[in-house]
Amino acid sequence: MMTAFLADARDVVVPRRAGRHGPLPPLLVSMTLVTGLVDAFSYLVLGHVFVANMTGNVVFLGFALAGAPGFSITASLTAVASFAAGALLGGRLGSRYRSHRARLHCSAATAQAAFLAAAVILGVAGGSAPAAGYRYTLITALGICMGIQNAAARTIAVPDLTTTVLTLTITGIAADSFLAGRAGSKAGRRLVPVAAMLIGALLGAALIRHAQAYDPLVIALAMIATGAVTSGLLGRSDPAWVRPPD
Repeated sequence: MMTAFLADARDVVVPRRAGRHGPLPPLLVSMTLVTGLVDAFSYLVLGHVFVANMTGNVVFLGFALAGAPGFSITASLTAVASFAAGALLGGRLGSRYRSHRARLHCSAATAQAAFLAAAVILGVAGGSAPAAGYRYTLITALGICMGIQNAAARTIAVPDLTTTVLTLTITGIAADSFLAGRAGSKAGRRLVPVAAMLIGALLGAALIRHAQAYDPLVIALAMIATGAVTSGLLGRSDPAWVRPPD
């Protein structure tokens, strides 16, 4: 069982050359780490709001409507609307490049990088406690960025690598396990994105506490830009993995 666990995890982080999804699994894992970085920034710097995990924002909106202190109706609605706008853009990219997953990833990551670059500039200008103007502009830019990512990952369709939603991933680990009478949960594969988001959130929070508040965004920008270049170069020769799953 431990051998299978490690093999599943290795195939996500370092996929086989002839693997069905090529380099897409580690690229999506890096995007999952970016989710942790960006949500750490949004929650700890911009107030109680997420720009990637929309389930949390819906809950926060309920808290705000009930008058709970520290939560903002406007901030939550801005995040949800911005994410939806980004998902719309990501969906259009998915429709355009559906038959070539490398071009889809590269184009989506390039668009993300543009919004992240704007967020870095705003983060530097706004400081560790940004005023309302900077705060809502940052929520908008980052929400669009993460909406693009989520929609693109959905179309790229590598199993268990949505880059944002981990509830079903964790459910699958338990519900599909041998203890539940199933064939096996592929826990090694499924725990990689969970660990990636945890590491991203941990790193983001540590940087906000001990370095510059905008540092998580700088790292996120570097990772997304590197991913865009990687998928663009590796997919140029039209290898088999660029085609969508059957």
